Amino acid sequence: MKSIFRKSLPGLPLLFLVIHSYPTRALAQTVAALTASADVAKPSDIGTGGDAASPENQPNLRIGAGDLLEVKVFDVAELGQDVRVTDRGDANFLLIGSLHVAGLATDQAQALVASKLQKGNYVLNPQVSILIKEYSTQGVSVLGEVKKPGVYQVLGNRTLLDVISDAGGTTPFAGPDVTVKRKADGTTVSVRLTKDAQATFNSDIQLQAGDKVIVPRAGIVYVLGDVGRPGGFVMQNDGKISLLEAVAMAGGGTRTASLNHTRLIRKTDAGYKEIDLKLKKVMEGKADDPQLQPEDILYVPINSLKSITYRTVPGIVQSASSAAIFYAIN
Repeated sequence: MKSIFRKSLPGLPLLFLVIHSYPTRALAQTVAALTASADVAKPSDIGTGGDAASPENQPNLRIGAGDLLEVKVFDVAELGQDVRVTDRGDANFLLIGSLHVAGLATDQAQALVASKLQKGNYVLNPQVSILIKEYSTQGVSVLGEVKKPGVYQVLGNRTLLDVISDAGGTTPFAGPDVTVKRKADGTTVSVRLTKDAQATFNSDIQLQAGDKVIVPRAGIVYVLGDVGRPGGFVMQNDGKISLLEAVAMAGGGTRTASLNHTRLIRKTDAGYKEIDLKLKKVMEGKADDPQLQPEDILYVPINSLKSITYRTVPGIVQSASSAAIFYAIN
């Protein structure tokens, strides 16, 4: 053992001399290269207790007009700056001037700035880092019957259900059919959100920056006349409601109601269409229970020849308009 140590001992001064004779600038560049390689490591490269995400699942964030960029150059603090991208997609960097960066990923913008600094002989081996501090083009607009309408950021992979959740969820007046307008090609996609959780998950779609989501108001049917609680009622059962369901929501007919003279007023392209219904037979199970459509008006008259209230279609329609306003306020 001693002989081995004695044989290796003469080589130690030589090793010490090699280390101290290595150029200081070359050593600094080596350290900078190692630091830069560590800085550009993707989050997916770092273990999180599971498998790394596949490339197709990685966020594809691009710099857009209005974004605020944080620029840093390793070991050159004087070149650090926050720069806002203009409406034309340009950003004004120190020393190198204006560059068009809209549409570039951050690593592409880093390479572009580094190339300009090196070609201009400003920095010998620039290590550039660019971070998007504020996003102005990565948002999705959520409108309509949600609790918190607004613009929500889409950073990474976000779906329709994610964004609706960010908006506080839908209101009790929301309809089941949600419309998504794509910014990329201007097309519209209709997604049906029902009470069936599995069906809703299956219909969920991926959103992209700039998309618009509209959650419409559900349809309303009106039950007027000699009923317990006349007014307008939201079609909350996945956009469907039957005749008996609407009458039940209105408290049913009173003792003086003329059930077999019930009238259904339906709005069509040609105007209002009047349909006679035998409500008593439907309640007794002797006739089918028809499905109502949005904006249908069901009028149950009073069993009295002296009553002339709402005898005409215009009078019934006017009463429905008043009921809708009253229902919205309460």
